[in-house]
Amino acid sequence: MDNGQTKRIGIIGVVIKDREKTGPRVNELLSQYARIIVARMGLPYKKRVNVISLIVEADTNEIGALTGKLGMLPNVQVKSMLV
Repeated sequence: MDNGQTKRIGIIGVVIKDREKTGPRVNELLSQYARIIVARMGLPYKKRVNVISLIVEADTNEIGALTGKLGMLPNVQVKSMLV
């Protein structure tokens, strides 16, 4: 989507506390936003949580839409940083 805004590079950290319940929905959202995801790394730390690190390139509206939708899921925490 090109709405005239400048594309930015961002890092998004996603922490999933209950993969069984929330994991499929997280993957569904990431698939919907695949066009802005440059790289993805997952760490299944089974004792506590699962962590996904994303590198994204998009305008702030698109990045905000993805992080907002992820953050609304139960048992999911999201933090982002843009440069």
